[in-house]
Amino acid sequence: MKIFTISALLVLLGLVGFFIWRGQSSSTPAPLVSVSNSKEGVLSSPTLSPFPFQELTISFLREKKYESMLGNLEKYTDNGDYESFLTSYSSEGLKVNGLLTKPKGEEPGGGWPAIVFIHGYLPPTTYQTTEKYVEYVSYLARSGYVVFKIDLRGHGESEGEATGAYFSSDYIIDVLNAHSALKNSDFVNPEKVGLWGHSMAGNVILRTLAVKGDIPAASIWGGAVYTYLDMTELGIQDGSYQPPSNQTERQRRRQLLRDTYGDPQDGNPFWKKVVATNYLSDIKGAIQLSHAVDDQVVSIEYSRGLNKILDGTSIPHELNEYPGGGHNLSNPVFIPAMQDTVKFFDQYLKN
Repeated sequence: MKIFTISALLVLLGLVGFFIWRGQSSSTPAPLVSVSNSKEGVLSSPTLSPFPFQELTISFLREKKYESMLGNLEKYTDNGDYESFLTSYSSEGLKVNGLLTKPKGEEPGGGWPAIVFIHGYLPPTTYQTTEKYVEYVSYLARSGYVVFKIDLRGHGESEGEATGAYFSSDYIIDVLNAHSALKNSDFVNPEKVGLWGHSMAGNVILRTLAVKGDIPAASIWGGAVYTYLDMTELGIQDGSYQPPSNQTERQRRRQLLRDTYGDPQDGNPFWKKVVATNYLSDIKGAIQLSHAVDDQVVSIEYSRGLNKILDGTSIPHELNEYPGGGHNLSNPVFIPAMQDTVKFFDQYLKN
């Protein structure tokens, strides 16, 4: 009888806790802070009690530890100005691969300035470490920067699942562990490690900066830097990623997220904890936005919108608009755009 009573009491307490949680999650939510609200303070730290999808929030990511080291360097190319190596690092126990390019010549005192280079959306199953962005990496390396072009998890031979950038924190975690691996290498200046990213990586970089505000410089090309509300509020169609039609674990997880909190525009306060623009006050580094007016994949209005937000902050920032070049800022604007990017990194990272 006593055993039955205790068991019944535990079940009752569990049900009470469940309905309290349900009541809190279904209560009338506070208005969502949209991309236009740039002066909101940093939101509170995560509560001691976990809640569904807590890992998406900026506060949760700030509490995580990011400690990694570069693996063995396997020589890939040897150019007159630089040499490249295939290597890897660890991110949440996963082996993530990358191509590390290192300038030749006398190493500066304290080590080389370095850049974590984050690719845009490419089909994960066909992505290869040594393909794409070759000219971009070469230009930065010839300009005196170590460049670590990482293969995000699930891409190429990197372990893990390619979970996507917008409803997952996995890529942010991969970037922060790559940042740690560079800082821990004996040829990189740990105070001079920045970020470069393209397209999808714009979203990843902005959220990464919200997590680790002391990264000194980040350059974003053709960036999908919108928050979750931008797609609805601005009515801009984003072609940088089209999810597969088959039911994947990623899609099932996104549906569960929507079932729990609704869509971002529905106003559940959970989404305020995910949006990077609610955490700008802690960003100390500089941000460069580069975008072509004729970009048919990610509209330049995203970069213009973020730049307008940054105008209301103390964050050093700049927006460089180019008349052509498309989504990749290709010729005839590639060289001018790379010159602007090197000038930016020279100012805020190298010097």
